[in-house]
Amino acid sequence: MDSLGLVYKAMVAEGNASERTLAKAAVMELLETQPKLLERVKLMWVDAGYRGEVFGLGIWLMIQATVEVIKREGREFQMLPKRWIVERTFGWLNWYRRLSKEYEKFPEVSEAAIYALHDSLNATAIGYLKIYFIDRL
Repeated sequence: MDSLGLVYKAMVAEGNASERTLAKAAVMELLETQPKLLERVKLMWVDAGYRGEVFGLGIWLMIQATVEVIKREGREFQMLPKRWIVERTFGWLNWYRRLSKEYEKFPEVSEAAIYALHDSLNATAIGYLKIYFIDRL
């Protein structure tokens, strides 16, 4: 996901899969299929689940990007910088009924639903922008 909340790659897996391993696999798959997409990535913000030198080194070796862990100070609720982008995108995905619950038997179907909804959201946003700017002319 980029800093606007646009999904680069979605991977749906079983609940006991390591997030770090899946993130590295997603980056590797993007490198194989769309290497131009990752050329400009210089910094990757991650939550505390991705901490550790091994993950950061793996990302650096693949795309030469620095990994910055966004962590909270203390146990009380805090607004974390850049975290709202991810949470907003998850909120958008939960509007779609098929993604709000686990209905699918195969993870590939859920991944396809994420991409379909994301394209629909982008088309809606572009439509709003066109209407906004045309009305301003």
